[in-house]
Amino acid sequence: MTKLVIFDLDGTLLNSLQDLAASTNYALRQHGYPTHELPAFRYFVGNGINKLLERALPEKERTHENMLKIREDFMAYYAVHKADFTTPYDGIYDLLKALKRHHLLLAVASNKYHEATRELIPEYFGEGLFDFVYGQREGIPVKPNPTIVFDIMKEAGVTKEEVLYVGDSGVDMQTAVNSGVTSVGVTWGFRDRKELLANGAQYIADEPCEITRWVR
Repeated sequence: MTKLVIFDLDGTLLNSLQDLAASTNYALRQHGYPTHELPAFRYFVGNGINKLLERALPEKERTHENMLKIREDFMAYYAVHKADFTTPYDGIYDLLKALKRHHLLLAVASNKYHEATRELIPEYFGEGLFDFVYGQREGIPVKPNPTIVFDIMKEAGVTKEEVLYVGDSGVDMQTAVNSGVTSVGVTWGFRDRKELLANGAQYIADEPCEITRWVR
């Protein structure tokens, strides 16, 4: 029986692409690098802030040193502007309330850095709706490494068979596979159905309300 539903954040719960793009482009401009149009960021995001910034740099400039250089400007800008355009996807709040009515535990497992993840959840969903909120923490490998899922499961006191993992990218589906939990790929986010299926999605949801089908 399902006891815990774990959600990815960006592209699954929140449409945050415009704020991520604006913050990255700001950081690039500060150092004289070319910027990118919004659609490009669909393929830059998903593996954490460092990888986002590395992908946004010109190919010949993708060094760790250059990433760290623009990361400082990104972090400063994003801390102030992370909610300028970000909104929950239509139907998400209703889904979360429905899951809560079934007495399920809810969690967030994001590759967004931990502080921003912890700040965004109550801003958009209030206090108490999510039981566990984990972002990318210092010294902990990013998804698709399963550590973040295992940490949530341990805190929740559940087994792999009692977990449903919901995400919008191949990284999320790989995370579910690596964790041994049931996966639902969602098509309203940053990546497409083909990528989700290619990376092991067991189920596909085109609308948030469909996710309740796979709660056993």
